[in-house]
Amino acid sequence: MDRTHPEAVVWRNRALMVFDRVAVPVAVCDVYGAVQLANPAMAAECGTTPGRLRGRDVLELFRPQEATQVERIVEALRLRHRSRYQVSVCWRSPDGTERHGELTADPVSDTVQETPALLVMLRVLGEREPFPEAPPTRVTPMEARILALLAGGATTAQAARDTDLTVDGVNYHLRRLSARWNATNRTELVARAYAMRVLAPGVWPPAPAPSHV
Repeated sequence: MDRTHPEAVVWRNRALMVFDRVAVPVAVCDVYGAVQLANPAMAAECGTTPGRLRGRDVLELFRPQEATQVERIVEALRLRHRSRYQVSVCWRSPDGTERHGELTADPVSDTVQETPALLVMLRVLGEREPFPEAPPTRVTPMEARILALLAGGATTAQAARDTDLTVDGVNYHLRRLSARWNATNRTELVARAYAMRVLAPGVWPPAPAPSHV
């Protein structure tokens, strides 16, 4: 349907009203997890407003408990599989309580050929005793491999070929690392990777430390 048609505008406005009023925390994200639209219930879980969530990484807001779950979803989306994906997550509520639950992501788009957006819903399962923050050196095997390739002088495109990811997929991992380590550029990312022993010292070509393989 033509989105400029008056009926399309009416139904879009009605859908947005339902989206805003539903009590379940819901967000629409791009395929890499950046929030494009969030309802008040989702914003309330983060102690902010819907507008301030725009552009935030949903997996930084709600921390995955199993890195392998995220890796499987990234690979499935790269292959354009259209299933419902679930990730066990934990986060700190605005009052400081540690909470845990489940994110459910459904790829949605007008056609199969289009890059899908993700309709993300949060199910709160309960609260628990405070857990320690993950150490800043914690990286996934894929992140360690990308850092090693960059340390060896690979471009983003070369890293994508060597890891069987897309360029956007490599950039997704680099954005998450930059946010986690508060790094401003890729040179700093590589330097921190050596300082934190994510990359093995004294080895050429660069390689992940054994603990990150």
